[in-house]
Amino acid sequence: MMNQQSETTNGLIAAAMLAAGIGCFFLGLTTSLAQGSKAIGGMLNFYNPVGPLGGKTLVAIVLWWVAWAILASKWRNRAVDFGKIYKVTLILVALGVLGTFPLFFDLL
Repeated sequence: MMNQQSETTNGLIAAAMLAAGIGCFFLGLTTSLAQGSKAIGGMLNFYNPVGPLGGKTLVAIVLWWVAWAILASKWRNRAVDFGKIYKVTLILVALGVLGTFPLFFDLL
């Protein structure tokens, strides 16, 4: 039989979901910033054959891991408003996808 606490906590799941949204958002943000600024694009160029794509991806992955670690440690044994976290995650993913489209970052 499951204990009561495991049935009422959803913090780890919500943390993983929101962290993924944060990672997606930062991938779109770094893509747009690198396309809009040669200086930022140069800072994200960690390896010449790949260009700034490697840096954009690495920054997004590191921020996803950091966000996941922080949120998981804070929400480990908590019940959070899953609907609200889900909506925020969808918004962050949508903004991240938007930031990777040339029609968007060419406006910058």
